[in-house]
Amino acid sequence: MDSVEQREFHEFVSARSPAFIRLAYLLTAGDQHAAEDLLQTSLAKTALKWSRIDDPDSYLRQVMYRQQISWWRRRREYAVPELPERADADATHDIELKIVVQKALGMLTAKQRAVLVLRYFEDHSESTVAAILGCSIGTVRSTAHRALARLLQLCPELHDLYTRSKASP
Repeated sequence: MDSVEQREFHEFVSARSPAFIRLAYLLTAGDQHAAEDLLQTSLAKTALKWSRIDDPDSYLRQVMYRQQISWWRRRREYAVPELPERADADATHDIELKIVVQKALGMLTAKQRAVLVLRYFEDHSESTVAAILGCSIGTVRSTAHRALARLLQLCPELHDLYTRSKASP
C-alpha cells in the first residue's frame, strides 16, 4: 500500500469507525470486546485488499458478517445467559427491555443475528442480504422468520412491538 492509499484508508477508518463499531456490537450480541476484535480483524483484511476495493463500506460490512459467522462456526458455542434480575423498582422498562433483548440476541446464532441486523437494522432488501451473506433469498427469508420467532419466544415483551410494526404500513 503506497502513501496515498494509506492516507485514504486512514481517512476511511476515521470517518466510518463509529458506524462500524455499532454494527460490530450488534453482530456480537452486545459484547464490546468481541465487537472491537471483529472490527479490527475486518479492517486488517480490508487493508490488505484496499487498492482493489471499489466500495469500501460494502466490502468491510461483508467481511464483518462473514468473519463473525466464521468465528461462530469455529466455536460452536451457544450462549445461554440468565435473564437479568430486577435491580430495584426504579429501573425503567426501556432499560430492562434493552437488557432482555440483548441477552435474547446473544442466544441467536451468528447467522440469525447477521440476517436480522442486515434486514431490520440496516434495512437491506432480501436480495442484498443474500448477496452479502453468499446464500439464497429463500435462506434469508427462512432464517429471518426463524430468528424473529426465536427472538419473540426468548423475549415475549417484544410481541406487542412486533405486531404493531407488522400492522403499520
